[in-house]
Amino acid sequence: MIVADVIVDLQYGDCGKGKVAHYLSNKNSYTHVLRYNGGCNAGHTIFHKGQKFITHHIPAGVFFGIRSVIGAGCVLDPDQFVREIKMLEDGGVRTKGKIFIARNAHVITDAHKAEDKKRGGKIGTTGRGNGPAYRDKYGRTGVRAEQIARLKPYLVDLYREWYSGKPVKILAEGAQGFGLDIDWGDYPFVTSSHCTIAGALLNGLPANAVRHVWGVAKIYETYVGSKKFQPKGTVFNRIGDIGEEFGSTTGRRRQCNWMDMQTLERAIHINGVTHLVFNKVDVLREVGEWALIDRKKVVRFKSEREMKDFVIKRLASLGLKRNRIYFSESKERI
Repeated sequence: MIVADVIVDLQYGDCGKGKVAHYLSNKNSYTHVLRYNGGCNAGHTIFHKGQKFITHHIPAGVFFGIRSVIGAGCVLDPDQFVREIKMLEDGGVRTKGKIFIARNAHVITDAHKAEDKKRGGKIGTTGRGNGPAYRDKYGRTGVRAEQIARLKPYLVDLYREWYSGKPVKILAEGAQGFGLDIDWGDYPFVTSSHCTIAGALLNGLPANAVRHVWGVAKIYETYVGSKKFQPKGTVFNRIGDIGEEFGSTTGRRRQCNWMDMQTLERAIHINGVTHLVFNKVDVLREVGEWALIDRKKVVRFKSEREMKDFVIKRLASLGLKRNRIYFSESKERI
């Protein structure tokens, strides 16, 4: 029997999926944590036992000794992978026998990285080689993990991993966000992989295995890339300063805007969200302004409570139960 809980970002990435994955890995008795899409262009910031870790490839399950698998939907930079293991070991996290790579995951080569650095400026990519690696994957000219000798100790066959006859309980951890999805995002300002719940299923999971879908959003929106996203107004710079909105992978400043209800609703519908976490509520509290965008108009609220009540009521109309909507602060547990 396979049971899977899936984490999806409902905005443009950087919403705190790592915190949610870390919390759920600790709370629930998962047999596996699966990273199901993306490459080292994504970074999860995780606070574990008082230490800060930034992971790019390795799933959050490793912090609790859970089998942590980099899935077939990912592209992997072997050099970054090795650096990440060293970072975890140096931080006191034991990784031996806990980290695995799908043998059919594709590899980011030096040529991919060199090409991406030259061409990534147009849409503001990270230049880490992810786009060219995915292009070669679908062009059937890519390199798979099973072809790289130094990765062989970590390789697993996902079919055997999931269908061994033993009960499997998976937390599927995504990268980037719905607004960056290759099919549903603001094309061409998108990533090269599937950031929706479908991206998790592409790693060999049956659709009927999905139990809970944890949607993650910020109480405002951020975006890193070359398109114009942040409106005029000093309030958005204040949000960025107070929220420390800098990319965990690139260090680039994130553009900020109010949360868009229609973008959120679209992501909830398409992903079948059952639980929703809003992060960084304390940032707007410190800014002292409460607002969101609804049907292309800015709606302002007199208080935090008024805005939360508005959001909860709207989400209830989508079928989300009040006790499955969480409002979290920057470094607070859910």
